[in-house]
Amino acid sequence: MSRPVAVLDANVLYPARLRDLLMRLAIASLYRARWSEEILDECFTNILKHRPDLTEPQLARTRRLVSEALPDASVTGYQHRINDFQLLDPHDRHILAAAVTARASLVVTNNLRDFPPELPEHGINVVSADQFITHLATEDVGVVARVVEAPARGLSSPRMTTMNSLTDLPPSTSPSSSP
Repeated sequence: MSRPVAVLDANVLYPARLRDLLMRLAIASLYRARWSEEILDECFTNILKHRPDLTEPQLARTRRLVSEALPDASVTGYQHRINDFQLLDPHDRHILAAAVTARASLVVTNNLRDFPPELPEHGINVVSADQFITHLATEDVGVVARVVEAPARGLSSPRMTTMNSLTDLPPSTSPSSSP
């Protein structure tokens, strides 16, 4: 099975449980995750803005751990392609530029309304996190099931079931690009 390359938008990296699940799926070799420093900047800036209970040092540690967990995920050298794309929100063009540079087949975002569903000239499809995870499950349900169950097994205070951990994930139909 060929592993798809997927650029993850900031809004799917923003929620901790979804970020954790997407990271675990990549670590399990179900796909190759990609992002740019610009995507991580947007993600962690928004977390800091909306989560006053978290500090900059805590988020810097989380960002470092994310980068260390998937050291090959960072896309560079995409900036010259940013102006090649016209989107409803021009601030999202860097995501497509990173996807083209990374030779990704997917962009995973919960902000579907601001992106075309596909860029056939680049072989890129734009999908929600739900669509993406469902696709991975159809490819290898056993591995996805083990990955999904792992975080719930590790939580003891409070005790959490796999279903609880999934139902607490944010919906993928977010109407805006900001997390």
